Amino acid sequence: MRIATWNVNSIRARLPIALDWIQAQRPDVLLLQEIKTLEFPEMEFASLGYQIAYVGQKSYNGVAILSLHPMQDVIKALPGDPADDHSRYIEATVEGVRVASIYLPNGNPVASDKFPYKLRWMDRLYAHVEGLLEREMPVALGGDYNVIPEPKDCYDPRAWEGDALYRPESRGAFRALQHLGYVDAFRALHPQPHYYTFWDYFGNWERDQGIRIDHFLLSPQAADRLTECSIDREPRAREKPSDHTPVIVTLS
Repeated sequence: MRIATWNVNSIRARLPIALDWIQAQRPDVLLLQEIKTLEFPEMEFASLGYQIAYVGQKSYNGVAILSLHPMQDVIKALPGDPADDHSRYIEATVEGVRVASIYLPNGNPVASDKFPYKLRWMDRLYAHVEGLLEREMPVALGGDYNVIPEPKDCYDPRAWEGDALYRPESRGAFRALQHLGYVDAFRALHPQPHYYTFWDYFGNWERDQGIRIDHFLLSPQAADRLTECSIDREPRAREKPSDHTPVIVTLS
C-alpha cells in the first residue's frame, strides 16, 4: 500500500498539478492538507477512481483523504474540544490500515494565543493516537505537523530559534508521540541531514533552504510493514506550486 501526504496550499489553485501528480503516482491513499475550500472538486478525482472524504473551511485549513479503496469509520475532527471548529483532522480505515490527514496548527506568533492553541492541539492529538494504539492495527498518521523535529531537519537551525515550528515545546510534543511507540517513517530509513518538505516562496527553493515539517508517524504494526518512504521534490519545481511537496510511504 502506497500512502502519500501533501499540503497543497489550496486544492483549487493547485488542481492541475495535483491531478497530474496523482495520475502519475497513483497512490492507494492521498492525504491532503490546506485544501482551503468548503467544496472539494470531487468529480475530477472521482473520474480517476478515487473516493473522497474531506472536511473543508473557506480560505483556510481543510483536510481530505482520497482513496482507491473503500473507506470505513470516517471521523472528521480531532476529539477533545467540541468548540474547536478548525478543519484540521480527518481519519478513516482503508484496507485494514487506519490513516489520518493532519494539519497541525502553526503556532506563530509565539507571543499570541496561537502558540498555546498549538500545544493544546498536540496534547489532544497525543491522547487520541494513544487510544488508536489499543486497536493493535496498522496506523499511519500523515500530514503537515508544522514541527521541525531536529536540527538536521532545517537548513539553518539558528534562523528558526524562537519560531513556533522549532520551539522546544513543539519538538518535545512531537517526541512524545514517538515515545508512545510511533515511528517517524522517513527518519527510520533516511537518517542523513538536509532532507526537506517545505520551501517558502522567497527564493529558498532555488537555494535549497528548506525545512522538514511534513511527516508520517507509524504505529508499531505499520512500522513493521514499512518498506520505503520518500520525498518527491518534483511538484515543488513546477510553475505556481505549493510551498510543500509530497511524502510517500510504502507498506508491504
